[in-house]
Amino acid sequence: MPKTILIVDDEPGILSALQFLMEQQGYNVLTAESGEFALQLIDQYNPDLVLLDIMLPGIDGWEVCKIVHLNPDFRNVKIIFLTAKNNKDAIDKGLALGGDAYITKPFKNDELVAKVKEILGEIS
Repeated sequence: MPKTILIVDDEPGILSALQFLMEQQGYNVLTAESGEFALQLIDQYNPDLVLLDIMLPGIDGWEVCKIVHLNPDFRNVKIIFLTAKNNKDAIDKGLALGGDAYITKPFKNDELVAKVKEILGEIS
C-alpha cells in the first residue's frame, strides 16, 4: 500500500511541483497551504510523512511540528522541514522540535526523494 505524504507550503507553484514529484515516486499526496489546514489533514489522514514549510500564514511550521509531536496518535508521523530558512539557529530549532530532517530551498529533486525514502525506511 503506498505511503501518504502531506506537503505543506503556501506557494502554489511549490505545492504542485512537489505533488507531481512525490506522485511520480508512487506516493499518495495531500497538500495544504496553511498550518491550520495541515493539522486538519494530519488529524483526518495520519500521513506517513509531512514535508513542512516554516513560513506559513497563521500557524507556522514550528507550531505544526510541536502540535503533531505532542499528540501520541501521531508519534509515527515523520516530518521533514522544507524551507528557505537556512541559518544554523533555524536548522537546530527544527531538529530540536522533532523534525526528522531539515532541507533548505532551493533543493535538488533527487536529494529530496532520497531523503524521503530514507526517512520512510525505504532505502538502507
